[in-house]
Amino acid sequence: MPVVVEMRSSVLRKVPQVTVLFWVVKLLTTALGESASDFLVTSVDPYLAVIVSFLVFAVALAAQLRVRRYIPWVYWLAVTMVAVFGTMAADVIHVVLGVPYLVSTLGFACVLALVFWAWRRSEGTLSIHSITGGRRELFYWAAVLATFALGTAAGDLLAYTAGLGFFAAGVVFAVLFAIPGIAHRLAGLNATLAFWTAYVITRPLGASFADWSGKDTAVGGLGWGDGPVAAVLGLLIVLGVGWMQLRERRSSRELELAR
Repeated sequence: MPVVVEMRSSVLRKVPQVTVLFWVVKLLTTALGESASDFLVTSVDPYLAVIVSFLVFAVALAAQLRVRRYIPWVYWLAVTMVAVFGTMAADVIHVVLGVPYLVSTLGFACVLALVFWAWRRSEGTLSIHSITGGRRELFYWAAVLATFALGTAAGDLLAYTAGLGFFAAGVVFAVLFAIPGIAHRLAGLNATLAFWTAYVITRPLGASFADWSGKDTAVGGLGWGDGPVAAVLGLLIVLGVGWMQLRERRSSRELELAR
């Protein structure tokens, strides 16, 4: 009976389990968001690119909120569109509105803190293992959006304002990304705090290496091009999510047999 209950709660969840593959695909989506956004706004009319990306983002998020359980391709499509549209929105804040990276970083940090405060006050926990829909899922996606905005601002602050460049910034963020997990295992850092700290850093980490790969050598990149880099990243995401989908179907079949 306990096995059946555990499997049933797993099926009812709306978010994936945190595994190595989860982090790999999350990093790939942040990298794709950077490359795809830069490619689209320079290849087509930027206003059209932003509008279409927003519409796809809205549809993807609505689909995720509508389904009753975790479906890998639905969930990761929403995360990917957060990355693509979110990058465009972040660029608008800095390039069009002229908000300095330091100001946007501090502002988004405050927004994220407010989301976590409201979430904890309302639900009593920030654990992602309790996301089964309803109000908790709304808080979860609000936190995802806020972490992405904060990570974007922090990444640009380090790469541009601090002048580290793409590769050096990527190395710094790789070290920062590893610290919460190590602290959780060796020093007992709270699992929820470790997760969300690492989650924030996935955005600047993935974006830094995406820029390093795609941007011209004159600005410190490898010159592979944003379009080709985005295509390769998209393929890797499809493969990763496809594998998750197969595993999810296998878990569903096991649940049916357990009944």
